[in-house]
Amino acid sequence: MIELTAHPIDVSKIIAAATAHEAGAVNTFIGTVRNHTAGREVVKLEYEAYAPMAILEIQKVIDEARQKWKLTRWAISHRTGTLLPGEVAVVVAVSTPHRKDSFAACQFIIDTLKKTVPIWKKEFFRDGDQWVSAHP
Repeated sequence: MIELTAHPIDVSKIIAAATAHEAGAVNTFIGTVRNHTAGREVVKLEYEAYAPMAILEIQKVIDEARQKWKLTRWAISHRTGTLLPGEVAVVVAVSTPHRKDSFAACQFIIDTLKKTVPIWKKEFFRDGDQWVSAHP
């Protein structure tokens, strides 16, 4: 399941979509909007995406993860639009037969997604704003 949404993410729905009886592990990453960046107070974020390309690129990340680990199921949801501190921006959930692969696959997916998928983030501060590039 791949979802880009302007609505709040239903974390339990994402976890349920990735859960399988044959999997011994379900790993979830929940990315939230923090209230400070580099000592500056964040008042909001705005995410923009070119949805058709973003979905294709997320699928490529999943396909690459499936070559490295035995993913039983997976689900990803990413917000678009305006988010406030504390809101959920992204959820990645994967299930695998064993926990080690689940942790590794989940980390690979979120790290690669941040680097390669055309989803753009703008941070708004009390004293200005800035577009944010992927963090290594």
